[in-house]
Amino acid sequence: MTKSARKNTHSVIVGNVKVGGGAPIVIQSMTNTDTTDIASTVKQIMELSDAGSELVRITVNNEEAAQAVPAIRNELNRKGYSVPIVGDFHFNGHKLLEKYPECAAALDKYRINPGNVGKGKKRDPQFAQMIEFACKYDKPVRIGVNGGSLDQSVLTRLLDENRLKETPDELAVVTRKAIITSALESARQAESLGLGADKIILSCKMSNVQDLISVYQTLSEECSYALHLGLTEAGMGTKGVVSSAAALSVLMQQGIGDTIRISLTPEPGGARTQEVYVGQEILQTMGFRSFTPMVIACPGCGRTTSDYFQKLAQDIQSYLRNSMPIWRKEFQGVEDMTVAVMGCVVNGPGESKNANIGISLPGTGETPVAPVYVDGIKTVTLKGDKIAEEFQTIVDDYIKSHYAP
Repeated sequence: MTKSARKNTHSVIVGNVKVGGGAPIVIQSMTNTDTTDIASTVKQIMELSDAGSELVRITVNNEEAAQAVPAIRNELNRKGYSVPIVGDFHFNGHKLLEKYPECAAALDKYRINPGNVGKGKKRDPQFAQMIEFACKYDKPVRIGVNGGSLDQSVLTRLLDENRLKETPDELAVVTRKAIITSALESARQAESLGLGADKIILSCKMSNVQDLISVYQTLSEECSYALHLGLTEAGMGTKGVVSSAAALSVLMQQGIGDTIRISLTPEPGGARTQEVYVGQEILQTMGFRSFTPMVIACPGCGRTTSDYFQKLAQDIQSYLRNSMPIWRKEFQGVEDMTVAVMGCVVNGPGESKNANIGISLPGTGETPVAPVYVDGIKTVTLKGDKIAEEFQTIVDDYIKSHYAP
């Protein structure tokens, strides 16, 4: 199950990953470790890659971080991880790339923020210097404009022009225009310096859903660069998940977007991989890509006063997700499988028959047996204290017999 992104965008090769040009939408993430802590950063990159992140961005904010990048790349290679690494630069990227050529060569892409690359007269030469390094080392660049760090010279220029209008636009309208203008002018400046359009990815991140949708709709009409989607500072918990899904789903349904990142604030002690799983679930539920066998489960009602089916659905989903790093390499197409875990007789048999494998657990007052359906056919009825273990075995056997190595 794969729907492509816009086919009229330039395709950009980032390491071993193709972004844009009709390729499937790519999921990326970002570490939150101190980059100078090589062991922790490598560990988190591996966790994100195992979860399904296809690009991983790391902070390169000082000389120590720049010096750590080659060691991080080498250690990942040694452990068999080829996931492309993106360097996130703000304020001093031109200096770091010049002083540490090993860092410039080890990274697979540079992220440049036009609002933070330099102030006043320093802006253009420092931006040019970073683009020159991208050309020298044959690296793609994401020109990432952010609503919270917008190039103030662009905004001031457009505000001055707006004041001369007979009916001036509202500040929010001018700000959105400034964000788009900053991205497009920076991209064209990069091309004038020798960086090909097939080396440029644009992003215009904002924290407001409607503003983000409006900006990207306009941006996609005015350029053919590959586009990175993301609602910046999405927030924590359900707020971050819902707002990201709302914004990105609208845009992707319109064919806008070539790579995405879900910028969730982790719960205290929470795993960074959550943002990867949310991105996968958005793409999978929208029908763009498949990543992990989909678990279908009912919400429960007065017929399901026991929480047994909830626990079984949770256990099966965790088992499928945790097994995917291995299954992805061993069983072609397993990510398209559907598993139904239902809680009573109302919809249980029907949903179970529609899934590749389904189990209909007994509801309150129903006979304490659980029929299992495989590709629409009832194959066995489980009962007793081992239903969960036996059902997991059935899932394992199905995968081994139905998906080719």
